[in-house]
Amino acid sequence: MIKKHIPNTITLANLTCGCIGILACTKGDLATASYMIWLAAIFDFFDGFTARLLKVSSPIGKELDSLADMVSFGVLPAFILYSLQENLTTGHLPYTSFSLAIFSALRLAKFNIDTRQTNGFIGMPTPAAAFFVSGLVFWPIESSLINNPTSILFISIALSLLLVAPIPMLALKFKDYTLRNNISRYLVVIVSILLLVIFEKQSFPLIISFYLILSLLVAFRDKRTQD
Repeated sequence: MIKKHIPNTITLANLTCGCIGILACTKGDLATASYMIWLAAIFDFFDGFTARLLKVSSPIGKELDSLADMVSFGVLPAFILYSLQENLTTGHLPYTSFSLAIFSALRLAKFNIDTRQTNGFIGMPTPAAAFFVSGLVFWPIESSLINNPTSILFISIALSLLLVAPIPMLALKFKDYTLRNNISRYLVVIVSILLLVIFEKQSFPLIISFYLILSLLVAFRDKRTQD
């Protein structure tokens, strides 16, 4: 039936966005590259949503999703970091940006075989790292965050390590919509909306930083509760 191919077609749209974004990077159009990350994220949400809605989930769909995510949320943001770094320095330092692609591959491979990550994440999800990078493109050129090769190097390494760090991270999956059981998730949504309104396209590094800090606090709280 045609409907069983719909989720995979949406996944391939995600992959196409990643390819277009990489091409944009090679032409120096980092804004378009960032837009492609955001559009890919929309497709990434709807492929799983559509598969569940149509009840046509399949093993090949899961594998295809990871391959598309590798391009759109691993290789593409690595190319963006490389482009930012290349504008600041010469030599081999810009190549360190591709650590994000390498660790994204490791992250996605681990995710596919890790049964613990059904209701939450262990390590930062690849779209979160990609969103962080996408927002950097719109920061003022004089900002020390993107106008310093050391800063770009630190961002590349930090995001890479966070992808595979054994740290429980929040997932925006609601089993119910009660405040008591989802206060952390509601905080992420509310703060994200506020930051988007205030800082617009520049907000994504701030949103992901808040998401990371909140995840760490929740993990620390849960560990103390268990102890």
